[in-house]
Amino acid sequence: MNRFLEHERRICVIAAIALVLPFFLRFPLIHAQNKGTASSDRKDRVVVVISLDGFPAYALKDPRLPIPTLRKLASEGAVAESMQPVNPTVTWPNHTAIATGVDASQHRVVFNGLLERPEKDGAPKIEPWRDKDVMVHSPTIYDVAHEAGLTTAQVDWVAIYNAKTIDWKFPELPEPDGEIEKKLIADGTVTAEQLRTFESSSQAWQDEIWTDAAVRILEDHHPNLLLFHLLTLDDISHEYGPMSNASMTAMAWLDSQVKRVVDVLERPGFAGRSTVIIVSDHGFRAYRHRIHANVLLQEKGILSVASDGKLHGDAWVVPEGGIGMVYVNNSARKAELVSKIRSIYSKAEGIEKIYGVEDFSTLGLPTPAESDQAPDLVLAGKPDYAFSGDVAKTYITDADGGTHGYLNFDPKMQAIFMACGAGVPKHSQLGVITNREVAPTIAKLLGLEMKSAKSPALPNFGN
Repeated sequence: MNRFLEHERRICVIAAIALVLPFFLRFPLIHAQNKGTASSDRKDRVVVVISLDGFPAYALKDPRLPIPTLRKLASEGAVAESMQPVNPTVTWPNHTAIATGVDASQHRVVFNGLLERPEKDGAPKIEPWRDKDVMVHSPTIYDVAHEAGLTTAQVDWVAIYNAKTIDWKFPELPEPDGEIEKKLIADGTVTAEQLRTFESSSQAWQDEIWTDAAVRILEDHHPNLLLFHLLTLDDISHEYGPMSNASMTAMAWLDSQVKRVVDVLERPGFAGRSTVIIVSDHGFRAYRHRIHANVLLQEKGILSVASDGKLHGDAWVVPEGGIGMVYVNNSARKAELVSKIRSIYSKAEGIEKIYGVEDFSTLGLPTPAESDQAPDLVLAGKPDYAFSGDVAKTYITDADGGTHGYLNFDPKMQAIFMACGAGVPKHSQLGVITNREVAPTIAKLLGLEMKSAKSPALPNFGN
């Protein structure tokens, strides 16, 4: 009887093992399949970021503005009341903040290019065509995506020249022998000669060709991430002022360019797996007076006309629209000159406030000890005043126009953010956000993590 019971027990154990063993054997496969599925899911996602340069948050509140595509995206997806830029509120520092999730104190892009100091006592120069690896000192979202095995693309993005982690590109200054350029030439969209003279063309025509390139890259290559930048509005608002008739027309025209990209993302190959994000880099202010700050330095003997007929000296003010950045060339006299320059501008017309190195952490700027791009002082202009690099004989001249560059807490400098599509909470009002939240949000939408970003992803995105 005992042997019979033992035999029955063994049969039960063997049967149980037979039932359970396949389950345990499948565990590694399930785990591997989940890993593979996660990777596959990532590679199936598409995020397109469209930057409308100089589109102010306050413009969205104007019911006269004919932007049906943008209003539809905002109502169906998520929209911010406003998006705060970083200082300086100009194009390159803010596009870099959008791509990195950090401000200029970390990414170190302070101008629309790289500031190059003169060997002697000449004026500093801004050089735009410097490699991304030289300019940007923080990981970008396209770096993170590329390292994860995703494909990346850019059309007219900035601070991205010769980026090694971009797979497909149509740059600000396209070349006739570029891969995407050749395709546009072949299908009759543009000629090689038009590309060779691209920089001298109208801004609206350039934006049209950049949109053609973005559409072509999406259709042919299905990148996981596309960064796309349009410039017409910024160009128009500088010349005619923000919210002028010309500016309103430019915004309406840009809406039509956004629609061309959105239409592609609604096709079967993209629908259900794509997200479009619309941003701007800064807002805009009208001004009535120009500040020619170096005129005062010349009057005080810090700058003088040399034998070559050009100004030379130990300190310069580099204009950035609503602010002026002071650079002292003579390190031996830096403390003396910084003090003297503070005194010169402390009661000067058009100057709202002077910020020293001790204030830079609050402004989100690097210090001179941290970066050779950092100024020694920042002159903040009053609302109706803009700093100018034009040659002038008087400190203040009258002129009507529009500009940006004012400090980033200025209500007129606030930018736009809206998103629609896969992973975006529907009918969502985001309130006030910062552009440092964009990169980690893109990462989350792509199933990645932006560890270097200092802000979290926007809530409920990527869920």
